[in-house]
Amino acid sequence: MSLFGLGFPDLQRRGNRVLIRPPRLTDFARWAELRTASRAFLEPWEPTWGEDGLSRQRFRARLTEQGQAWRDDRGYAFFIFALADHGPTGEGALVGGITLSSVRRGVAQMASVGYWTGEPFARKGYMRDALRLVLEFAAKDIDLHRVEAACLPRNLPSRELLLTSGFTEEGFAERYLKINGVWEDHCLFGKIVGEPNIP
Repeated sequence: MSLFGLGFPDLQRRGNRVLIRPPRLTDFARWAELRTASRAFLEPWEPTWGEDGLSRQRFRARLTEQGQAWRDDRGYAFFIFALADHGPTGEGALVGGITLSSVRRGVAQMASVGYWTGEPFARKGYMRDALRLVLEFAAKDIDLHRVEAACLPRNLPSRELLLTSGFTEEGFAERYLKINGVWEDHCLFGKIVGEPNIP
């Protein structure tokens, strides 16, 4: 895989409804527009947004960090696009993002997955398709054995997504992550991805 700016490779994966690829600086306007329009929808599920969280400077810094993580085999960030019926790239609207983070090697061979969807695209099957592509990438491209996820107990759509994507609910972590300024309990999920015949 050749590098395509900021340390990201030039790759994409296509599913039934979406394609995923690493983010690019040229995505800033679409990203900022979707995040701004979806702010009230997203804030209850995310870490506190900084005052400059939607600035071009912060976007560049975030992509620089994510590109370094990709080079160091620590994390793999993707943007999610609806498949377009026309155009040379096949990219339609920006739908959201999905990231494999906290990659652990050695005897673990695992990572954590996190994701977000813009409000206009929520609960329409886009994230399920994107998650399937990322799990395939985890197993086939970067040789992971297991992927973990966590979500707030009241985030029923996220719980349903994980369970219908083959994750098993494995536990409960009290005050696990600081979400929107509050230490929140989370349900913990896991899925084995690196063995044959695993759905």
